[in-house]
Amino acid sequence: MSKRTYNKPPKSFQDQLQQLKDRNLTVDDDAKALAYLANISYYRLSAYFLPYQQTKDRFDDDTSFKQIIDTYSFDRELRLLVFDCIERIEVAIRTQFIYCMATHYNNSHWQDDKQLFIKPFYNKIGNLVDPFSDFQSIISRAKTARRPEVFIKHYTDQYNKPSNPPSWMCFELLTIGELSHIYRGLKDKNDKKRIAQQFDLHTTVFTSWLHSLTYVRNICAHHSRLWNKDLAVEPTRLLKPVGDWVSADFNNHNKRMFYFLSLLKYFLTRVNPNNRLKEKLIDLFNKYPNVPIKYMGIPSDGKGNLLNWQEEPLWKNN
Repeated sequence: MSKRTYNKPPKSFQDQLQQLKDRNLTVDDDAKALAYLANISYYRLSAYFLPYQQTKDRFDDDTSFKQIIDTYSFDRELRLLVFDCIERIEVAIRTQFIYCMATHYNNSHWQDDKQLFIKPFYNKIGNLVDPFSDFQSIISRAKTARRPEVFIKHYTDQYNKPSNPPSWMCFELLTIGELSHIYRGLKDKNDKKRIAQQFDLHTTVFTSWLHSLTYVRNICAHHSRLWNKDLAVEPTRLLKPVGDWVSADFNNHNKRMFYFLSLLKYFLTRVNPNNRLKEKLIDLFNKYPNVPIKYMGIPSDGKGNLLNWQEEPLWKNN
């Protein structure tokens, strides 16, 4: 397909509102709608238009501006809920990662042992993959920062050997993406296995899920859409769960958001058994009853009726 020159002129907020009306969107309060356009932006809201348009650039009859804002608000609250869950899971993974490695090797500074990491290599796009050196660079930057973290400064002020702080301090410097990178960079499969087993997962699934946690965490941090989204980094399907999981109908939708929510629930059952994710989801769905949750990837029976996710083994018992 030949490419074209983009020549659409910018529109005023008033023109944007008129375009929405021209496209069959019901607007009950112009002033309120203009305020939303001025503070959220037409482009960000447009991500929520498509499910309400069976015909391109024309809203289905009786679709209102309030429906779009409700969907946007639903998505925003969903992101906050997911972000909170990921934080809890990330802290638990970080803790078990450090504990398993430090106790197995009886070495508080195991991260400084190059032999525990894979050899550097160039990936398919020509970038050097060197987890050990990457981690050492992160530590070095933290030590030489003009305003180092308090715990880093305390260590360097008090100790001169080893030159780096212990692993439980160094891991506090890592983002979840860097944590995922370091995990993939461990050389011994048994090291990976010991960590993954703390969460009742095979290393392959754990690696994939950690990558997906990183991806979705970044979506949340950048205020992007979760509702009605195909995950670009889809989590590997869990085929041999330990304990309760979802049935095959749900397990086949791993590109969609509800599968990721089930992933979160599986983790949380192990790191925070008294979690209230189910109750919080129900409250969110009830708060926005007109937002169609089918677009999150909850499967149907073939007749348009959504399957009851609350009766799935993973979600039913806690």
